[in-house]
Amino acid sequence: MVLQFFADYLKHQFTAKTRHGTHSPFVYKLADEVIYDFSSKNEYKDIETQRKKLLADQHLITVTDLGAGSHLNKNRTKKVSQIAKNALKSPRLAQLIYRLAANHKASDLIELGTCLGITSAYLSKAQPTANVLTIEGCPQTAEVAYQSFKDLQLNNIELQVGDFNDLLPKAIEERTQLDFVYIDGNHTKEATLNYFNWCLPKITENTLLIFDDIYWSDGMKQAWQEIKNHPQVAVTVDLFWIGLVYFKKGQAKEHFKLKF
Repeated sequence: MVLQFFADYLKHQFTAKTRHGTHSPFVYKLADEVIYDFSSKNEYKDIETQRKKLLADQHLITVTDLGAGSHLNKNRTKKVSQIAKNALKSPRLAQLIYRLAANHKASDLIELGTCLGITSAYLSKAQPTANVLTIEGCPQTAEVAYQSFKDLQLNNIELQVGDFNDLLPKAIEERTQLDFVYIDGNHTKEATLNYFNWCLPKITENTLLIFDDIYWSDGMKQAWQEIKNHPQVAVTVDLFWIGLVYFKKGQAKEHFKLKF
């Protein structure tokens, strides 16, 4: 599995383009102004300080109820520092999620898979006047995330703990439309396609869906291909680590692979 993942990464690097290889004005602008904006931002500092605290936290917690594709084993006692090292999104990737959320100007954001709350914090900072709902399956990691939100004085995050299959459909049903949804949940083909299909009734031409770990396994690669092929999907951007899905009306159906 590790060898296949590495092979997929090398293949992606050889076939993906940079912003200069895109002929879509929309994707070129997205790449130029958002994806490849590596400038430092004030909003990053406090969150990365919090990450360092988590990386140094020696408290033991019992990790439960995490879906397939997690870097963690189920029902295992682990140090918070271990979880932070193995499961948190890297600063580079978490800050990309921040920029995508900031650029999208959504008033409502959903994250499936809170972990220790670092990516949630980036979503909160990206849209401080928006509502951020983050859903986590493991009560113990959720407690750590909740404390991080308190430490960072983030007041626009709602953290729900429970089964993704119960909480995500309920959250979607309560909304008239979906603005921005980041799926970092159960990394199986069936679950990923379920999440996608549940979102479809509430998508608009301005909706952005982000799927994490699209090359995690053969099942995830198959799910990503099915999502790309769906007739309502207009544009996808494959960044290897994540996949962006847009539904813009009047846009010719195109799929892009970009280096990141």
